[in-house]
Parts: sequence; C-alpha cells; structure tokens
Amino acid sequence: MSLNEHSMQALSWRKLYLSRAKLKASSRTSALLSGFAMVAMVEVQLDADHDYPRGLLIAFSACTTVLVAVHLFALMISTCILPNIEAVSNVHNLNSVKESPHERMHRHIELAWAFSTVIGTLLFLAEVVLLCWVKFLPLKKNPLDPAQSSNSSITSGQAAAIASTSIMVPFGLIFIVFAVHFYRSLVSHKTDRQFQELNELAEFARLQDQLDHRGDAISPAVTHFA
Repeated sequence: MSLNEHSMQALSWRKLYLSRAKLKASSRTSALLSGFAMVAMVEVQLDADHDYPRGLLIAFSACTTVLVAVHLFALMISTCILPNIEAVSNVHNLNSVKESPHERMHRHIELAWAFSTVIGTLLFLAEVVLLCWVKFLPLKKNPLDPAQSSNSSITSGQAAAIASTSIMVPFGLIFIVFAVHFYRSLVSHKTDRQFQELNELAEFARLQDQLDHRGDAISPAVTHFA
C-alpha cells in the first residue's frame, strides 16, 4: 500500500469513528431528554379551579410535542445507522471501511447530531420555562404572609415563574453563543486539518514521484553496464 492510500485509509477510519461517536451521543441525549419531557407532561398536575391562559397551555403542549418528535427523529436516525457502522468498525480490516455507510449517510448523521444537541436542547430549555409557569401559576397569595402586600399584583406563583424565566433566558443566550462559537471553531479546525492533509498528500505525491523518476534513471544505467 502506497503512502497516499494509507493516508486516505486513515482519514476514512477517523471519519467513521467520529460518525459513530456522534450517533452514540445523539442516541443517549435524545433518549434522555425525550423521556424527561414525557414524564414532565404526564406528571404535571393542572389545577382544575385555575383559569390558565390558553396561550400558555398551547405553548406547553406544542413545545413538549415538538421536543419529543425532534429527539425521536434523531434517535431513529441513530438507531438505523449506528448498527451498520458498529459492524464495520469491529472488523479488523483496513479495507472494510469502504463497506460503512457513514460517507453516504453523512448528512443524516449531521442532522441527527444537530437535532439532538442544538435544536433539542433549546426546546428542552423552553420546556423547563413553560413547565415552571404551568406549575407555579395557580399559586395564590398567602394573606397570612406579611411579606406579600395586599396591593401587590404579582402572586407567589407568578414570582416563582418569573424568577425561573429570568434565570433560564440568560442561560439560553449563553448556550446559543457557545453553540455558534463552538461550530465556528470546529469548522475552522476541520478546514485547517483538511489543508494540512492536502499538503501532506502533495508532499507524499512529490516524494513518490521522485522515487519513480530515480528508479527510471537507474534502470537505463543498469541496462547500459549490462
């Protein structure tokens, strides 16, 4: 095997291992967060005597449904592709990497990764905020509590929901900024690695070409002396 073929084989195996790691992380994250969302919807106890805002209930129901659907879609992709990649990665043969579907299914793997780690996580943050509003909003004022003024228009439940929202919104913004920064850093790293690998391949090709020319130059000399 030449140096160029060996380098290409190593690159293919690195892509295979990266795809397998992404699918494993997506499947674990999706199963965990979708399970939490389902438990939150089932276990939440709505107060029949409280008049909930219609928009709040619709937002909570829609957010939970979309959250579960997004994570189940990512989980389905991971479940369908991961066994085929695992079967190839466990074979100790360098040429077996060509049998793996990770190159053809690259867009599906990236889609599952994005749904599970980016979109699904943002939806889960929104789910926590909406759950706090649904859970705490029915709480009324305590007339025996001197800390609550009778002139105050905010109940204890609303105060708790506002506090949770005030905490979660900055974390959501930080998450978005970090995700954008991480994606840009990752793209920059991949670009640098590709340029480096292209330079290494060009250097290998140059060395191979020099060796071939040296062999061609030695052959006529040997024939002449013979």
